[in-house]
Amino acid sequence: MKLSGVMLLMIFYCELFVYRITAQASGRPSVVNIGALLSFNTNVGKVAKLAIKAAVDDVNSDPTTLGGTKLKLQMQDCNHSGFLALAEALHLMEGQTVAIIGPQDAVTAHVVSHVANELQVPLLSFSATDPTLSSLQFPYFVRTTQSDQYQMAAIAEIVDHYGWREVIAIYVDDDHGRNGIAALGDTLAAKRCRISFKAPLSVEATEDEITDLLVKVALTESRIIVVHTHYNRGPVVFHVAQYLGMLGTGYVWIATSWLSTALDTNSPFPSDVMDDIQGVLTLRTYTPDSVLKRKFISRWRNLTDAKTPNGYIGLNAYGFYAYDTVWLLARAINSFFKQGGNLSFSKDSRLSDIQGHLRLDSLRIFNGGNLLRDSILQANMTGTAGPARFNSHGDLINPAYEIINVIGTGYRRIGYWSNYSGLSVVRPETLYSKPPNRSSSNQRLYSVIWPGQTTQKPRGWVFPNNGRHLRIGVPNRVSFREFVSVKGSEMTSGFCIDVFTAAINLLPYAVPYKLIPFGDGHNNPSCTELVRLITAGVYDAAVGDIAIITNRTKMADFTQPYIESGLVVVAPVRKLNSNAWAFLSPFTPMMWGVTAVFFLAVGAVVWILEHRLNDEFRGPPKRQVVTILWFSFSTMFFAHKEKTVSALGRLVLIIWLFVVLIINSSYTASLTSILTVQKLSSPIKGIDSLRSSNYPIGYQVNSFARNYLVDELNIDESRLVPLNSPEEYAKALKDGPHKGGVAAVVDDRAYAELFLSTRCEFSIVGQVFTKNGWGFVSIVSSFY
Repeated sequence: MKLSGVMLLMIFYCELFVYRITAQASGRPSVVNIGALLSFNTNVGKVAKLAIKAAVDDVNSDPTTLGGTKLKLQMQDCNHSGFLALAEALHLMEGQTVAIIGPQDAVTAHVVSHVANELQVPLLSFSATDPTLSSLQFPYFVRTTQSDQYQMAAIAEIVDHYGWREVIAIYVDDDHGRNGIAALGDTLAAKRCRISFKAPLSVEATEDEITDLLVKVALTESRIIVVHTHYNRGPVVFHVAQYLGMLGTGYVWIATSWLSTALDTNSPFPSDVMDDIQGVLTLRTYTPDSVLKRKFISRWRNLTDAKTPNGYIGLNAYGFYAYDTVWLLARAINSFFKQGGNLSFSKDSRLSDIQGHLRLDSLRIFNGGNLLRDSILQANMTGTAGPARFNSHGDLINPAYEIINVIGTGYRRIGYWSNYSGLSVVRPETLYSKPPNRSSSNQRLYSVIWPGQTTQKPRGWVFPNNGRHLRIGVPNRVSFREFVSVKGSEMTSGFCIDVFTAAINLLPYAVPYKLIPFGDGHNNPSCTELVRLITAGVYDAAVGDIAIITNRTKMADFTQPYIESGLVVVAPVRKLNSNAWAFLSPFTPMMWGVTAVFFLAVGAVVWILEHRLNDEFRGPPKRQVVTILWFSFSTMFFAHKEKTVSALGRLVLIIWLFVVLIINSSYTASLTSILTVQKLSSPIKGIDSLRSSNYPIGYQVNSFARNYLVDELNIDESRLVPLNSPEEYAKALKDGPHKGGVAAVVDDRAYAELFLSTRCEFSIVGQVFTKNGWGFVSIVSSFY
């Protein structure tokens, strides 16, 4: 055993000697300087500091990774300060640093990225999730974790999955918070949802300031609240919300990954903190299970016990990404050297021109920065957090998150979200081999225990106390008030209002509104003018008996029709009563004559076919004529007694009896209808006969019927008589065209049917000659 140990040790040192000789021969340096910008006292910083040191030790202990070259790491604490981060970054770059791991957060990343651009030093951030850092403005910024663009997409899909439409965003008012919420607004808009209220917090917001903000949140209508902040403010937000009763039934709280990071790092949480987050949903960056991950987890306790004075620190997802980032950088540096790169630095002429005592002229441009950055982006490795490979936008492939429900003293996973297949209850990597399926039926999550210890999905909204009410115009009609009736300035009722109220109650969110009467109360108002006032901004929408016609649709948007309607002609009718001769009415005289001729003809044909063979059809001429007449007319009642013996005679008789059956049935049905159904008659047969006459025509005041009759049917305006109420309709129709009245009234079918419901002396004549309906009106932007 001792001999084998000595042999292995000799082989290791021989390999190390060969790698060093090879490195020197190829021009590789023995040491490469890298830096790290962290905030040591944060959840992410504590874990990342240990993970990065462990990764550097692992890389340096493996001579095959860098061919004998060592990484020399220098860590700096920027303490969440952009100014300190800038100073520490400049300090690192004075020492010919080829890459910096970090910065840890978005605020410092935005500042330091400008320095990286100038000196061409790549930044590899494992935790700065601000989506705007991926822009073309920062070519040397490489994100080695998932962008908040995907986290916000996951939240938007959760909101859409449960059928909610509006959310409230509480966020820290810095680059991280503002840009993350901007991404959330974009992804929600793609789902036809929106952020109804933004509640920004200062980075150092006090408990009183948070209380004032949450009071405003409580007065709004949405109960879906997204919290996108840092751990130092997040628990205070939930503590105040618990105090204000905002973590009870009806509320939904969704925290971004800061909460899951805190749960993983500081578990177990104090009981009072856990009480404040019961029922909250949070997201955790998903890292697939692997041998590398399990090995690193098993090492973690030894790392923390040996290197942290305060005891054990939990391992969060950013610890995996920090560890992998070092390995990713090491492999990229190795590729950089293989492509002929060398560690050379040149003077920045623009810094030389700056006068003062800052010694900026000591900073140098890394000449191989472009090549090293490209090597990083072309990396293809598998680490503890899974595959580390970048897409064309510089983001890691296969972004995915776990969706966690905080409950009791811990939490439970209710599902996953991936950019590939959306919401699922199975691990994302099992779906990558299948075609993507984002159908609503395929989007699944396990049941959630919501705030208030309820499993019933919250409605997601309440009627707000301070929301702006939609101004909805309602026609103040003086006739046909069954459709719309305005009593005073507040009371509005009628069929149209009932339909509107029922539709509003079906919406999954609150729509506060106020019905405002339109019209003077003495004449029916013009609905076209009401629609125009919507476009002018006087009203946000209109509800009532508003017909959907072409010129109105050009001004505003209509809902689907809730009443199918159209213009009809209403005219007086007279009843046709039956008399003693009504039994002759089923057939016309021509029909009676033709029927009689056929009876005689059939009798003659049967006589011709039978009289040679049948004794009943023989005898004196007078008798034979009587036989023919009797036989013919007796078949009408199937009472003939003469028998037919010839085959042709029987065939003719069978056919004739079938015809008689049809004649009898038709006669009976027609006579029954005449004797039981009232017949109405009018000299006006429809719009065509009314148009061709010179009679006056009535129409409803301010109805679109007037313009239609004049513009479309070319009826002379002098023939049109305005009428304002059903009583005026009845009087004008009774007086008739010869006594100062009208021959007919043209109006919308809905009004006509309501008018005729109590007046049987009038009726609709002809067919509906326009096709339109009633709908509600709005400008779409008024609701968004």
